[in-house]
Amino acid sequence: MNRITAAITAVGGYVPDYVLTNQMLENMVDTNDEWITTRTGIKERRILKEEGEGTSYLAIQAAKNLLAKSKTNPKDIDLVIMSTATPDMPVSFTGAYVATKIGAVNAFSFDLTAACSSFLFGMSTAAKYIESGRYKKVLLIGADKMSSIIDYEDRATCIIFGDGGGAVLFEPNTEGYGLQDEILRTDGEGRPHLKIEAGGSILPASKETVEKKQHYVFQDGRTVFKFAVSKMADVSEELLNKNTIKEIDWLVPHQANKRIIDATANRLNLPEKKVMINIHKYGNTTSATLPLCLVDYEKQLKKGDKLVFSSFGGGFSWGAIYLTWAYDSK
Repeated sequence: MNRITAAITAVGGYVPDYVLTNQMLENMVDTNDEWITTRTGIKERRILKEEGEGTSYLAIQAAKNLLAKSKTNPKDIDLVIMSTATPDMPVSFTGAYVATKIGAVNAFSFDLTAACSSFLFGMSTAAKYIESGRYKKVLLIGADKMSSIIDYEDRATCIIFGDGGGAVLFEPNTEGYGLQDEILRTDGEGRPHLKIEAGGSILPASKETVEKKQHYVFQDGRTVFKFAVSKMADVSEELLNKNTIKEIDWLVPHQANKRIIDATANRLNLPEKKVMINIHKYGNTTSATLPLCLVDYEKQLKKGDKLVFSSFGGGFSWGAIYLTWAYDSK
C-alpha cells in the first residue's frame, strides 16, 4: 500500500470590497505613498466594514468560495481548522461557528493561533490528521480582521495590515503529491516585540487599558524586520538542503513586507516570476496571506509543481513547508 500524503485539492478566498489606499492613509497619519511603498511594497489593503461582522464572516465567505468551486459537499468534511489571530470573541472559539454556518455539520473544529504563522502551522496540523488515515477531508481556513486591532493613528502599524480570508482543502493522496516536509520553529524571547498588551489574562481589560490604547497591536518594527528577514530565509534554505532540492517552482511567502519576501527569494536564488506576491493589493492579512496567494496564482499552478511555504509571526514563530501540487487548474 502506498504511503498516504496530505494534498491540497481545492482553494478559496475572500477579501472585503472596501479598499484603503496609501493616498487615503496620507489624510489619516503622517505618511505618504512613496514612503509606504518603498518600505513595505504595499499600495492598498482591504477593510471589512460590514456592521457587526468579524473574522468569522471572512472565513465563511472564503470557505463558501472553496466549496462552490470544488463542488464539495460540506457534510463530507471531517475537520475544520480555523487559523486566526483575531477570533470573533474569547472563549467561544470561532471555528465551531464557521463550521456550522458553512454546513460542515459532521465535522469537529478548533482554532489554531500562532500569529502570522497560524496558517503555516495549520498546514502541518491538517496534514497529520490526513496522514493518520482517519480523516479524509480537512478544511483549513486562515482569516483575520486585522482592522479590529489596529490603531489608525499609529503610522507604524496602520499602513501594514488588511483584512481577508483564505481556505484550502486537504485530502489523502497516494501518488506522492502533497506535504513532503517541514521545519517549524518558535522563540518566546520575541514576545515583547510584537504583541497586544491588554485583554489577556495578564492584563485584563479596564477603563485604563482602553484609554492607554493597550488593546491595539504594538510592533517594534526594526527588531521584527531584522529577525524575520534572517529566519524566513534561513529556514527556507535549510528545508531545501535537507531535501536535496536544487530548484523549486514557487516560493509562497508570508506577505508581511516586500523586502522580507525579496530577501528570502534571493537566498533561494529565485527570480521574482517564481515568487507569489500580492502584498501590494492586500497588505498583511496575517493568517490569510498564504492561502490568498494560492487563490491568486492557482491558474498558474501545475500538477507536480514544487512549492515552499515560508512564514514568520509574533511569538516569535516561523517555519517553512515543502509541498508538491496535486492538480492542474481547470
